[in-house]
Amino acid sequence: MAFDDTFRLSAHAVLVNPSGQILQLASTHGDRAWGLPGGALEPGETIHEAVARECLEELGCPVTIGHLTGVYYHAAFNSQAFIFRADLPEGAEIRLSPEHSDHRWFPLDELSPIQRRRVEDCLSFTGIVVSARF
Repeated sequence: MAFDDTFRLSAHAVLVNPSGQILQLASTHGDRAWGLPGGALEPGETIHEAVARECLEELGCPVTIGHLTGVYYHAAFNSQAFIFRADLPEGAEIRLSPEHSDHRWFPLDELSPIQRRRVEDCLSFTGIVVSARF
């Protein structure tokens, strides 16, 4: 990589409710897509710090960060996304930031193909971190 190249890193959480549904947030910017809670790393921040900070900012409550399950390269964004298993505290009340307009628990079969792959890898974690490119 050259000094002026742009390369992005992000960290995201897979949160599952008792019915096995996956939490996704509707973005208020860009393509307004649904996505996993999380976002870009800040300079000097670790991936664990980033996913914890992003979830607190976006959900209005802390989450318990579990294990890293996958790292995925997205050519369209020239970025690497780190995916973690995480849990909401019991009885947590989600209070979205202005970055998101809605939240919803999705069944696995309603996720986009990329999200579904990342979530399936997370839910079937065997102790070996998966990597893939899209």
